Amino acid sequence: MNKSSEAVSEAAAHEGMPAPTIRVFLALAPPDDAKEELARALRPAYAAYPRLRWNRIEDWHITLAFLGELPVTTVPPLVPPLAALAERRRPLPLALHGGGHFDERVLWSGIEGDLEGLHRLAADVRGVVRECGVPFVERPLRPHLTLARARRGDHSAVAEAAAGLDTFAGRGWDAGRLHLVGSNAGRGPGPIRYRDIEAWDFGGGSRAQGS
Repeated sequence: MNKSSEAVSEAAAHEGMPAPTIRVFLALAPPDDAKEELARALRPAYAAYPRLRWNRIEDWHITLAFLGELPVTTVPPLVPPLAALAERRRPLPLALHGGGHFDERVLWSGIEGDLEGLHRLAADVRGVVRECGVPFVERPLRPHLTLARARRGDHSAVAEAAAGLDTFAGRGWDAGRLHLVGSNAGRGPGPIRYRDIEAWDFGGGSRAQGS
């Protein structure tokens, strides 16, 4: 088993997943200070809506391509071409801005900045996945940062929390790392957990899981 296979299997085991498969997506992540700025703006919502299923701040990410449930052996072949893609990219200037919701069930913060570059990056990432022969459902990119999900029968809190973010405008930052992430979404009643399988700095460098 190579390094990437070990990383995928370890991520699956860490999240209580059966070893043969892992739920995978590719994403960008804001830097810590940008996330902390948004977390401060969310303090009134945290206090007012404790029943929402709030994502952990360390798990906040901008999904570029959701690949779904994959056999563990499918993931390592993605690593070299994704690393090569990251090597060729330059950081994208982005910022967190405002808030909204999907169907009063999912609370999110919006993204602004180089959205054209973000869409190009997502298209290139998805192209790599297709070239590797990995099937996945193509969904239109709607740049956002998922913050919380409503519990069954308690949807009004999401719309109210989203309204509280209307005037939020975060500082700008450069997105400069591509993340290959495994998650335990849909695997029980507990919170969703995410773990890097690998991550690559744009322009060079690789940070494997746990680094």
